[in-house]
Amino acid sequence: MLAQMALEAESTLTDRFQTTVPSPVRQALHLGKKDKIKYVIQSDGSVLMKRFEAEDGDPVLDQFLSFLAADMQKHPEKLQPLTDSMRQSVASLVADVDIDLDTALSDEDA
Repeated sequence: MLAQMALEAESTLTDRFQTTVPSPVRQALHLGKKDKIKYVIQSDGSVLMKRFEAEDGDPVLDQFLSFLAADMQKHPEKLQPLTDSMRQSVASLVADVDIDLDTALSDEDA
């Protein structure tokens, strides 16, 4: 039975707090140029480093937003500013909605 071995690597911070990710770490995380890294600070002070993976979005909403963006680029002449009556309509729809911008979001809303 082979013992599990940890591979260690080190790098140096520059004056601007930048560093190069060592090759063994890049290989282990399958990192390429312009990839993002996620750091997770553990309660014991250790830091876990992972390849950042964007959360999956809503495919229907993503397609709709892509459609809107493409349509606005193809037909900019159809874009119109909000009118006063539109603003009043929106204001009446949210008139009774209380929003506290200082309240932290719940985990599912973050």
